[in-house]
Amino acid sequence: MSHRNARLTVHGRRLLVERVLSGRPVAHVAAEMGISRPTAHKWVRRWRAEGDAGLADRSSRPLTTPHRTTATTEAAVCRLRTERKLGPARIGPILNLPASTVHRIPVRHGLNRLAWLDRPTGEVVRRYERARPGELVHVDIKKLGNIPDGGGQKVMDRRTAMDNKIATTAQRKSCKPVIGYSYIHSAVDDHSRLAYSEILPDERQHTAIAFWQRAHAFFAAHNIAVARVLTDNGSCYKSKLFTQCLTAAGIVHKRIRPYRPQTNAKVERFNRTLLDEWAYLRPYTSNNERTEALADFLHTYNHHRCHTALGGHPPISRVNNAAGQYT
Repeated sequence: MSHRNARLTVHGRRLLVERVLSGRPVAHVAAEMGISRPTAHKWVRRWRAEGDAGLADRSSRPLTTPHRTTATTEAAVCRLRTERKLGPARIGPILNLPASTVHRIPVRHGLNRLAWLDRPTGEVVRRYERARPGELVHVDIKKLGNIPDGGGQKVMDRRTAMDNKIATTAQRKSCKPVIGYSYIHSAVDDHSRLAYSEILPDERQHTAIAFWQRAHAFFAAHNIAVARVLTDNGSCYKSKLFTQCLTAAGIVHKRIRPYRPQTNAKVERFNRTLLDEWAYLRPYTSNNERTEALADFLHTYNHHRCHTALGGHPPISRVNNAAGQYT
């Protein structure tokens, strides 16, 4: 690219060629345009060899780099980076290389950011996004402990909370009902990130099926035709009834590879946002209070919360854009 003090732009080079072709001496044209004769001859020569394409900017990268680090050494650097997560300052002494040389190698191979790597395997994370809403919907369940009436330690003093805990333990021993858990079932569209969630009492197959039927109706209300559903390998999703429910609606059921939650990352990231901006946003005095706050969170998430993967826009804007309605 031309720098800000460059004497010649693409337009200037074309003007140079036109003046030379009109019959004027190259030396005179170069003096008028404030450049040297060799530079003027270079652009005229390129134009004669390549035409207008020869007047465009070229990369300054050399065609060959004889002193570049060997492929074997680069492979050793990449192996230490992915297997042991070491930085240039630690890889350099191991391979007897300057840290500056080591730094350039992970950058060249896309390994310079640990956030781009899968921590257990060291593989570069493949990020994908479906082309249209409904092409793939991620479904998952998040388990949360219920909140006792009056709140927990964050609301009441520690002594009272401990007394409640002791009382809960006594109830458990006497087989009386205990606080238990809530199960947040969520469905997130891969393309638009439009989300639908419900708090349900369990994660059994019939509960998961009923949730999906309501989630399917939610997406249909937003003119999203669901083609595929991606789930983990939970028992409720492995059941034949869940797959038959999807198949009856013309939806293909896909499951992730075992112990690979990265594949279902859209809903996994939504679960993290759910915890940060709803479940743990503030102390709640009861389970009902937390449940009632979920609807406000979902409205904010879908209609107002900006999303970095969507260019700073909320999910509903991408849904409208896909339908030809620009907001």
